[in-house]
Amino acid sequence: MSGRTERRLVVALTFDHDALSSPVDRGEGPVLRSRGEFGPRVGVPRVLDLLRRHSIPATFFVPGHTAVTFPDSVRAIVDGGHEIACHGWAHEDLAALPVDGQRALLEHSRDTLAEAYVRAPVGFRAPYWSLGEETLQLVEEAGFTYDSSLMDDDVRLHRVRFGARHSRERSELGHDGDLVEVPVSWTLDDWPQFEPGRLGLGPMSAPSKVEEIWAAELRWAWEHEPGGVLTFTMHPEAIGRMSRIAMLERLIETAESLEGIVFDRLDTIVDHWAVANPRAARDASAPARD
Repeated sequence: MSGRTERRLVVALTFDHDALSSPVDRGEGPVLRSRGEFGPRVGVPRVLDLLRRHSIPATFFVPGHTAVTFPDSVRAIVDGGHEIACHGWAHEDLAALPVDGQRALLEHSRDTLAEAYVRAPVGFRAPYWSLGEETLQLVEEAGFTYDSSLMDDDVRLHRVRFGARHSRERSELGHDGDLVEVPVSWTLDDWPQFEPGRLGLGPMSAPSKVEEIWAAELRWAWEHEPGGVLTFTMHPEAIGRMSRIAMLERLIETAESLEGIVFDRLDTIVDHWAVANPRAARDASAPARD
């Protein structure tokens, strides 16, 4: 956390440490695998150096495949004081798996991270932000405290709803569970901005464009959403490129210039939120449900 004592806005820098997991899962060749390997080889060291110089704790969502393939990279993250959270095993699309397959994958990924890094992960983010109808119920059952995959808010944490039913006539929104949601957005994700499609085809944004968007979101949240949490999603193989890591440092400096902005890990943020929003008190004040 930064040295400021009064929180107006919390900024969460999060990194999906996919490495080789995604291209291996998709059966891609040497070039796209090498792009994934850039993450642990170059991107993570640059990101960790930047975070160290600014005394910022962050959260890294790590697939099990990355943890067992690049243990030194993940150990460096832990040694830097950062959170390790779960990001599937090999960056699978969970929505394409049966329920039993999803459950087994979640448990295997959770247990592998817990065994390697002492503390069981409390956070989960779905690869591709792709969820089956039952995935988050399985995440809660697997013992995770929070998820960071949904887009129904931008700066306000809340409980994940279960039991929703949707039809063309109407939607029934279900009921709150225990799982806390840390909302995300494609707007604050580096991948659609920076990485082209297959074989390098497709547009890539200049860092100045991304900086303009992200700084505008940051300033608006700071001005209009006191008490909010603004979550950025980045990938070491994307943000770790030279001009982009320079852009991220400028964004950090912009945040540091605004009074009352602090940086924190998602597990700490969620713990603070849960204390301020206990389940029993929320349920007592909620309207009765039929």
